[in-house]
Amino acid sequence: MIKIIGISGSLRTNSFNTALLHAATSLVPNETTLEIATLKGIPLYDGDVEANEGIPQAVIALQGQIAAADGLLLATPEYNNSIPGVFKNAIDWLSRPPSDIPRVFGGRPVAVMGASPGGFGTVLAQNAWLPVLRTLGMRPWFEGRLLVSRANNVFDESGDMVDEKARKQLQVFLAGFAEFVQGSSNFLVK
Repeated sequence: MIKIIGISGSLRTNSFNTALLHAATSLVPNETTLEIATLKGIPLYDGDVEANEGIPQAVIALQGQIAAADGLLLATPEYNNSIPGVFKNAIDWLSRPPSDIPRVFGGRPVAVMGASPGGFGTVLAQNAWLPVLRTLGMRPWFEGRLLVSRANNVFDESGDMVDEKARKQLQVFLAGFAEFVQGSSNFLVK
């Protein structure tokens, strides 16, 4: 069984990226599970907090979820043509202490997808993730790209994915990523 952890880079209740992850949970291939984790409760990174209080419990919990998974799926919004601050902040916390980077991220397969009400999906945010993922020693999957444009037409008011073409694209994307994760198991840092 392949276990993938999905994280939405938005804290908004009606986030298109969170809806995209929820749709993905029912479209992953057989022998694959997708568990959705949250960024809620992760404070702004502050080296003084880290030095005086240690790593926050929400960060430790998410580090454990990622480390126990076979792959990581990032559903990224695009803010001002790049990575949302809340998402980058969480990754900055998750990389603390630096000695934990190999355990949490090292060799871990990762895919990036995103949904946006705009016409270009999240192409610039997805591109902005690449140096971060490389720095953390992850194994990005480059065989597929999922850019959900005009997301307000893809999801209904309840957050359900109602566009069949987008649904099929998501299913194909997930199948490809699951295959990549399965073939990458020898690269994970233990």
